[in-house]
Amino acid sequence: MYLSDTLVSGFTTQQLLSTSWCPAVCAGTDQPRHCSPLSLHHICTRVSASPQLLSHILVSQLKFVLGLTVPGISSPLSIIYTLEKIFVQITSTNICDLVMSILIMAMVFIVKELNDMYKAKLPVPIPIEVIMTVIACGVSYGFNFEKRYGVEIVGKMVSGYESPMAPNVEVFQESAVEAFPIAIVGFAVAFSVAKVYSIKHDYTIDGNQELIAFGVSNIFGASFRSFAASTALSRTAVQESSGGKTQIAGLISAMMAMIVTVALGFLLEPLPRSVLGALVIVNLKGMLMQFREIPYLWRRDKTECVVWLGTCLGAILLGLDLGLAVGLGVELLTVVFRSQFPRCSVLANIPGTDLYRDRKDYLHIFEPKGVKIFRIPSPIFFANIEFFRDKLVEAVGFNPLRVLRKRNKALRKIKKQLQQKDDDITERGLRDLVCQTTEESYTNMEELDQPTDLKGLPFRMDWNAELPSNVDVPRVDLHSLILDFSAVSFLDISAMKGLKMALKEFIRIDVNVYIVACDVYIVEKLHMCMFFDDEILTSMFFPTLHDAMLHVLEKHKDDTNKGWVLRDTRL
Repeated sequence: MYLSDTLVSGFTTQQLLSTSWCPAVCAGTDQPRHCSPLSLHHICTRVSASPQLLSHILVSQLKFVLGLTVPGISSPLSIIYTLEKIFVQITSTNICDLVMSILIMAMVFIVKELNDMYKAKLPVPIPIEVIMTVIACGVSYGFNFEKRYGVEIVGKMVSGYESPMAPNVEVFQESAVEAFPIAIVGFAVAFSVAKVYSIKHDYTIDGNQELIAFGVSNIFGASFRSFAASTALSRTAVQESSGGKTQIAGLISAMMAMIVTVALGFLLEPLPRSVLGALVIVNLKGMLMQFREIPYLWRRDKTECVVWLGTCLGAILLGLDLGLAVGLGVELLTVVFRSQFPRCSVLANIPGTDLYRDRKDYLHIFEPKGVKIFRIPSPIFFANIEFFRDKLVEAVGFNPLRVLRKRNKALRKIKKQLQQKDDDITERGLRDLVCQTTEESYTNMEELDQPTDLKGLPFRMDWNAELPSNVDVPRVDLHSLILDFSAVSFLDISAMKGLKMALKEFIRIDVNVYIVACDVYIVEKLHMCMFFDDEILTSMFFPTLHDAMLHVLEKHKDDTNKGWVLRDTRL
């Protein structure tokens, strides 16, 4: 599932501002969770219950509240075009519709606040929506609002249901292209709303189960020529705010809709459409509160805030289908960014324990001289292998390849000068050697990248000792490098090649490299890809970081006697 909570939040908030695309006008039988065609669960678990949905709903209800006639627009920028048409006709606002809507919204808002304040004392919440609907129907019928004030009412309602029939196969070929994005967006909307209310009321949802339910609903409904099943956020918000939170509430809602459709529809014919719009808008208060997530996300995680805003703005401006694609694109980019540029760190030991943490987070740590512990908290693959190598060089403080080339160049100078000397070589003599000029060119760079060949020297070469004045070789105090692979879940072929090259660069300058806590699957893959050779050995791998550190300290006991002492804390 690629619909994150942040993406879902941004996606549903937008829908409150307009409903130019709302596949869920399904006879008002929406539930806080459910409804969607096809099993698209794997596309949709990372969309947020979002502001885009809120934006579409609010804009779509404005024309009813103001009593204006505005045609539906479903193209990109539909919200902007719809608002333009509304403001062009704003002087034609039906005052009766507007006043009635304001009064109903104020009354419903006040009663809902009282329901929240006294919910512990009330046996059931006051059904203010039902009460206002009944009153509005009676007043509209008694005062004949339709003819006297030009109020648009629900009007004639067709009762009963269509007789079942087999789907028209010829339509499949013509509608397949349009049906696929509708199915994706329909499920994304439905799952987003379900996820919002599942979090609010603390229950779990199964995306695959939702998809199966949508598929069965649409197959059955298509036989009766019904609309495609989905979710209308407005009706879901009304039901939830009225106290409906379970499957039983959905069942009762569906039964009520069936009764109205079959027998009682005529009673709702005088109901003004502005009343319905007002009830929808006032019940979106809870969803509108999602805008408060913006400063919270910005303070906690700016990347998540970008996903929220990108999804919301994309769906508002481009529509739900393209907006969902934009949201998923932004979210996938953040995943790529986070995996390509992980937060690498240098670890150190916490005194008296076998724990190793980022040395920046602690004041009192054990960090033996000549040892570096480097941790990368992500998979290593083709996109971040160079970043890994750069961060490794930054952590150790030198470029091993540059050091290797410098040493090989210096060794060539020393060997050539030694061949011209007949005197015994002493430490003093080595310092006074006159080396060849630096103008000599070394065209074969591959030779400089090979391991340093110390054969034929009459003395042991110590690169950290004092060298001739014109031999410039960087000093390397590091003797052991430990790579913590506990958070590395996989390596691809490109990463293996880059890792192998990086390890050899350190090994060739006499730095012992150890890899710890590596997953068994990765080790098996390294064997299959011929990762090991004469330089990179399986003995470099240790099961835990502490085991590797104890091995290093034992191996360099003489060097560490003057430094830190690390206790063996194994039980």
